Amino acid sequence: MIHKKQFHWKRMSVADRELIIEGPVEPARLASYRFDDGLKAFRVPEEQHQALVEIAELPEGRIIIARDGDLVLGYITLLYPDPLERWSEAKMEDLLELGAIEVSHKIRAGGVGKALLEVAFRDDAMEDYIVITTEYYWHWDLKGTGLDVWGYRKIMEKIMGSVDMIWVATNDPEICSHPANCLMARIGKRVPQESLIAFDNVRFQNRFMY
Repeated sequence: MIHKKQFHWKRMSVADRELIIEGPVEPARLASYRFDDGLKAFRVPEEQHQALVEIAELPEGRIIIARDGDLVLGYITLLYPDPLERWSEAKMEDLLELGAIEVSHKIRAGGVGKALLEVAFRDDAMEDYIVITTEYYWHWDLKGTGLDVWGYRKIMEKIMGSVDMIWVATNDPEICSHPANCLMARIGKRVPQESLIAFDNVRFQNRFMY
């Protein structure tokens, strides 16, 4: 599959900051930006910054960012699923994973998460993909938001739903390990039937085993 990437952007004002929401961002430009110290959900900011640059270098990798000048305050990642996860086992060229969405506490509650997704899915090429996100409660900032798992999940469903991602069933053991965890997906308009069948098969592995 040829990975076409069309750049899009928008402006928005949040917490007295004038933000640019843009992407997919090229690796060299992403490397030149600074990374806010509030972006630490997955690893320390410097290491996460480098990880995003490496994702941007991948043929399928897409990084959408929210920035104030040269300071990155939020981002989402889109790439092929991790080779160690079941979602990669189908070897589907048209299956991408929304691997991370993170917004600094400095600009939260301003609709930045939705704006990042909006810009990502403005690209018509996304209609050629199934895009999934795996939501695990242990990745959620419950302490920082003061929400319980169900309140946080409701927010995540609302944000993801803004680009037509919906809850889909699976028997994946990690997702099934807690009722707040979930798998969500967006099916592009041009995804072929054979890809839908392959996606169903990877969602429900060993379904007939007892």
